[in-house]
Amino acid sequence: MHIEAGVVTGAKIALGYATAAGVLGVGVKLAWESIKESGVLSFFLKSLLATLVIFCCFEVMPHYPVGVSEVHLILGTTIFLIFGVAPVMVGLASGLLIQGLFFAPFDLPQYGMNVTTLLASMMVLNYASKRIIPKGIAYKDISYSQLLKMSIIWEGAIVSWVAFWALYGQGFSSENLHNIATFGGAYMSVIILEPLIDLAVLSLVKFFNLTKTNILIDKKLVQA
Repeated sequence: MHIEAGVVTGAKIALGYATAAGVLGVGVKLAWESIKESGVLSFFLKSLLATLVIFCCFEVMPHYPVGVSEVHLILGTTIFLIFGVAPVMVGLASGLLIQGLFFAPFDLPQYGMNVTTLLASMMVLNYASKRIIPKGIAYKDISYSQLLKMSIIWEGAIVSWVAFWALYGQGFSSENLHNIATFGGAYMSVIILEPLIDLAVLSLVKFFNLTKTNILIDKKLVQA
């Protein structure tokens, strides 16, 4: 989901910082709501854990350059179900920044675009989950088909944003369109794999009979 260096250049990069400011503003609002609901300590710990998971997904787990971007298994739906939308948005922004500062400084000029891609896609997932998951159902009890829909929406939003940035930067040349299509096709494997990981995690929640919320997980995971 990283926009490769050179895809968007010059003054065009400024749009990424403008969109990033917008999604970060929404993130601050969601963070404040989360703090009021679960407290500062819980929000901080969930955000820290989300950051660690996301950083590992970015830097430790295998990732491959394909077309205009890279294919990552970010586990977006998984960490959304466990930690909630606001801590995950903090984790996405922080994990991406840590990677850029210490391991991939060549990605820093693209930080605005990349953080927009991730946070805007997470906001779409949060909105869609409220319509996919019926009221009165805890996350641990949702089905594979519901998880698959969430994965399609999450990964589809990422691919859509990557395509937007690529078209914005490089136009509608046949080569650019081919690279976008190649990246989108490669992401299909992630769409299929992520719901299986979600099911495994939710099965562990059931196995350990977690029925009460605690400061490390989102209450919706175990309570309807």
